[in-house]
Amino acid sequence: MPCVADWLNNPFSIVQGIFAQNVPNSDWEKKVTEYFKEKLKENNATNWVPSLNDVPVHYLKPNSLVKFRCMVQDMFDPEFYMGVYETVDPNTNARVLHFGKYRDVAECGPQQEIDLNSSQTVTSERQTFYCVPVPGESAWVKEAYISASQARVSPSTSYTPSRHKRSYEEDEDMDLHPSKQKEQHMGSGGDIHGCVEPKRLETEASAGHHLISPNCSPPLDLNFPLPGEKGPACLVKVYESWDSFKVNDVLEVYGILSVDPVLSIVNNEERDSSALDPVECMDTAEEQRVHSPPASLVPRIHVILAQKLQHINPLLPACLNEEESKTFVSNFMSELSPVRAELLGFLTHALLGDSLAAEYLILHLISTVYARRDVLPLGKFTVNLSGCPRNSIFTEHIYRIIQQLVPASYRLQMTIENMNHSRFIPHKDYVANRLVSGVLQLASNTSLVVDETQLEQGQLDTTGVHNVTALGNLITWQKVDYDFNYHQMEFPCNINVLITSEGRSLLPSDCQVHLQPQIIPPNMEEYMNSLLTAVLPSVLNKFRIYLSLLRLLDYSISDEVTKAVEEDFVEMRKNDPESITADDLHRTLLVARFLSLSAGQTTLSRERWLRAKQLEALRKARLQQQKCVNGNEL
Repeated sequence: MPCVADWLNNPFSIVQGIFAQNVPNSDWEKKVTEYFKEKLKENNATNWVPSLNDVPVHYLKPNSLVKFRCMVQDMFDPEFYMGVYETVDPNTNARVLHFGKYRDVAECGPQQEIDLNSSQTVTSERQTFYCVPVPGESAWVKEAYISASQARVSPSTSYTPSRHKRSYEEDEDMDLHPSKQKEQHMGSGGDIHGCVEPKRLETEASAGHHLISPNCSPPLDLNFPLPGEKGPACLVKVYESWDSFKVNDVLEVYGILSVDPVLSIVNNEERDSSALDPVECMDTAEEQRVHSPPASLVPRIHVILAQKLQHINPLLPACLNEEESKTFVSNFMSELSPVRAELLGFLTHALLGDSLAAEYLILHLISTVYARRDVLPLGKFTVNLSGCPRNSIFTEHIYRIIQQLVPASYRLQMTIENMNHSRFIPHKDYVANRLVSGVLQLASNTSLVVDETQLEQGQLDTTGVHNVTALGNLITWQKVDYDFNYHQMEFPCNINVLITSEGRSLLPSDCQVHLQPQIIPPNMEEYMNSLLTAVLPSVLNKFRIYLSLLRLLDYSISDEVTKAVEEDFVEMRKNDPESITADDLHRTLLVARFLSLSAGQTTLSRERWLRAKQLEALRKARLQQQKCVNGNEL
């Protein structure tokens, strides 16, 4: 391994060297970016960089190079900073130029002062993103990234690799809350939780998104979209091309870690002074708390390189367009057929022997919005799996299986209480000047499993009605209307929604598949648990690659096949004008698309079109049969 101490442990020394060589030429900034870009291209160099997703902040060296895999939860207003400034020694009048880029606080020597009137001063602009770990990221994704890491954290921190296994919050919690252990022994919270193990109490503090700041009386809300999320939130300072990033984008950023305690002192002084003289600061105290939280709780990353991620599956190459990646893809595609057969068998067992439902579940899991025509999202394939036993064990385990297959997911239990009390839609808080997150603020390609089997009779209040409407809009239009008080703002999304229900779902769907169990296991819990333990880890990894890779493939239909499909549809309408509609054509084309992709074919063949028609006929026949049994329920 080459010597990486300088650019990893002390990137400022590299930046200073390039700055000194190139000043006053403004090219020094580009040269810094190019330097780090080239360094990270070296063999496995990205794995040497410590990740904030894996390592607690207090184990990382301040001002070292770090990376962070995250979702942009909010974007703050741009801020101005001194890109270049000059210091002067009052005794000798010696002047020195410094760079302010990648810093939160301007630095100068003990005998130096900053000359604010210097003609050399360059004022620059940067953008701040509030970033959180990818909502609902699966445990297997985190573990795979951790095991691939070759980062060496500074030995003075007493950090050892085995500590990777502890959650970020557990370590953070014990450092930030030395009083917590006392509280546990004194029985704090006993009325709520009863007799709970200390370890559980320790991790539950993180589940509520709150961390107690030593300088703030109310707890600091980290604003995670999903309840129970773990990991750091970061203020990510972006210097170039910030217009190319949007809220909810998933990024991997490489930058310089800033956890300067001075930031907390400065912010407290600003808060105190503004309390005495409101004219001094236009920001409210609440806005200052949110936008300038203590760096020990919400560290800053000054970005040198940032890239949007096509996916977050660690088993796939990050970018599929590169030559090495194309070899990986072609090798995997050559063994696609047995992988599909094994996955179909696995999901058939999970769905109690129903191979038709398993076929549709595969199609659902590889579906993605590939284009938009006006307001219509093309490629969405929401499946309503009806006929599920009114037994939370079954639906819970179906979700656990999906969780083991996809990189990010969330199970939404559709109870009256959840609908009435959960915050689904993100809204703008104008006092704190931030976007308050909601459950539906999810990254692209997240699997959302809506469990309707838990729904019982009850009254939806205003919040509940809004939440159900938002879910319906997400499914139909693949968009969420964020609430900005005086207006709604549309945020397009790409979320795979699977609805499990007893009868037909109350929510809209693209396709209803009624479950027909072929086996009724005497012990559902034992049966479902044994499914995952029986699958080899290597086979499970193939399933994960299969589902992620097929979402990213291009697909087309030749003119010849298009004409044949049109003629076939005309014939179908002639034979059955009452029941064959344009919606049927659209759905069958979608089924044919995902059926082709599931077999590794990027164009539609006559054979796949006929197979899609056959699947649709079987699905409709099953629904008709159920309708005859249960009257008008379906």
